Amino acid sequence: MKNDIYPHMQAAAAEASRIARGVDPTLPMTTPTHCPEWDLGALLNHWILYSSHGLEHRALRKQLPEDLTKRDFAAEPGWAGAYAAQLDRAVAAWADPAAWEGEVDTGFAKMDASVIAALVVKELAVHGWDVARVTGQELRLPEATGEFILGVVAEHAEIYRQYDGFAEPVPVADDAPALERALALSGRDPRGR
Repeated sequence: MKNDIYPHMQAAAAEASRIARGVDPTLPMTTPTHCPEWDLGALLNHWILYSSHGLEHRALRKQLPEDLTKRDFAAEPGWAGAYAAQLDRAVAAWADPAAWEGEVDTGFAKMDASVIAALVVKELAVHGWDVARVTGQELRLPEATGEFILGVVAEHAEIYRQYDGFAEPVPVADDAPALERALALSGRDPRGR
């Protein structure tokens, strides 16, 4: 399973690092985003916590400690570089074949390690797009990674909608790139209209 997901994890993490480093440090953290309940600071903190620290902790079968869940990462000087370094550690943790074996206890449920890895890759990309959109950037991923993310979104969209994690799907052309179809299925307008 590692060989199926790991390249997409590497691609999504590299792009997340690039987007984080591209955030204008003068942009107020109170800047609204298209995520109704989150300003830029809240969006960044969620993205940083779950897609880097969460990714590493899941590989190591550790729970996220309270000091991390309450930390305001986006308020720290040099947060983008720290996030990129943490993503490197997280991706390295999944390089261990043992990380892909068995289940991961998320604190809410136990799930197969490969399912958790796929969901976090989706988080990296989808919230990476959210951050890119509000900061005037563009998310760029290989088409194969877009196809992978589309598959993850399609498999889990309805459960995400039940918990207000996704909005209703946005219409998009059937022949649109896979990443655009994934974003649209998650309730995001990939064209920004």
